[in-house]
Amino acid sequence: MGMEYNSLTPPDKGLTMTLPTKIVVIGAGSASFGENTLSALMRSKKLRGSALALVDHSPETLDTVKRLAERLNREWDAGIHVTAHASHKDALDGDTGFVVSAIEVGAREGLWRKDYEIPLRFGVRQPYAENGGPGGFAHAARNVGPVLEIARDMEQACPEAWFVNYTNPMIRICDTVNRHTKIKAVGLCHQIYIGYVMAGIALAKDLGIEAPEGITGMHADPLQAPLHSRVREQIVPRVDIRAAGLNHFSWILSIRDRQTGADLYPLFRQRFFELDPAFEPLTRRVFEAFGLFPVPGDTHLCEYLPWVSDPVTKPWEKYDIKLYNWDLNAAVREFQHERHKSMADGEATIDGLKDSDSEGALEMIENIAGAGTHYHLAANLPNVGQIANLPYGATVETPVVVDGDGIHPVHVGAFPEPVAELLRRETTVAQLCVDAAVEGSREKALQCLLLDPVITDIETAKQVLDAYLTEYKEYLPQFWK
Repeated sequence: MGMEYNSLTPPDKGLTMTLPTKIVVIGAGSASFGENTLSALMRSKKLRGSALALVDHSPETLDTVKRLAERLNREWDAGIHVTAHASHKDALDGDTGFVVSAIEVGAREGLWRKDYEIPLRFGVRQPYAENGGPGGFAHAARNVGPVLEIARDMEQACPEAWFVNYTNPMIRICDTVNRHTKIKAVGLCHQIYIGYVMAGIALAKDLGIEAPEGITGMHADPLQAPLHSRVREQIVPRVDIRAAGLNHFSWILSIRDRQTGADLYPLFRQRFFELDPAFEPLTRRVFEAFGLFPVPGDTHLCEYLPWVSDPVTKPWEKYDIKLYNWDLNAAVREFQHERHKSMADGEATIDGLKDSDSEGALEMIENIAGAGTHYHLAANLPNVGQIANLPYGATVETPVVVDGDGIHPVHVGAFPEPVAELLRRETTVAQLCVDAAVEGSREKALQCLLLDPVITDIETAKQVLDAYLTEYKEYLPQFWK
């Protein structure tokens, strides 16, 4: 299925780089990612003298983010050379060391809603429809083409540069670059911190952590995010969590007290089951059944499991699985864009950007380009044995060590076989999705849906696929050749 990973060229190999470097940010106008990445790069003392090329297909958004970057550069004395480009082709050149991508085809919330609603016509009710299920296929297929174009242009312009991905579905997008191009790709996501927050809530009394009132779960709710952050800020310095698996489908392997080195997993297990059973009930059931704690929280976990979509038993009601609030988040996105304009115009303060988190991009760039050493809690790379019983070459998520020679996965051993089997199925589904989108293969697309745990009927899978390909013909022309 596509280009196999060459064991003689592990993903952490490339030219050792030295500061300063050139960073190309594609999707620079992203409402949250763009702001956080931009401000983190501009705050870096190590990156002084570097070049930052901002790319966005929207002229208005590109103008806003460029003016905001220039303001940060000026007021923070960042010493960065900033340029703006409507196309990544104009930004890539031989000096490029890193390409940071947060692209998203179409209006995200509107297409996500369609990804969910189209299968409903055929009796398929997805639990979330972003990264797994039929919606995961549609979402990934739309983004595979543009990502592949970027990576293949990198092969010509900057073949040794790192592709740093934030676009979902994470493992499918990284798999596209890893198996179908020669470019080194790493995927970054902050989902590991959901595991930290749940550990903080469970161990609050034992570790002296203040868990604020009002936390109802780990779902993506703008009102919940500040509450999660308060727990995160307290728990991360106190415990070390080692987790691995697949993005949005990773599992806690160990929990240790940073002060004493004590194994906290037994206490965490006891305390988690003492919490209100209404708190992340699907996570609770999976923890009970498999003995390992799943990191991502119910709304992401549900996408990869075969027990959450039955139209008769309606498990989404039993587990209170919340759909993404498309209207609210679209409104938040629009608010963020207006806020960026105000900051770019000098009408709003930029002080709040001093504490932003790039979700790992800054750490990757500083330590590869500057030959530092950094341990990162979670990153997505091809499996070269870091998870012993998952397929070689599949995109997996583990801790990594970053240095001047690249990004090196931390080996975590083998998973218990029942958990490994859940993960293996998803890696197969992901690779079929990618190969279908790259090749325009309806056969592989159908196989992808038939192996997905949400689908239970062959004819229904065909109907869903045909409906998706018809609805998204403008985004998926390769299936119509």
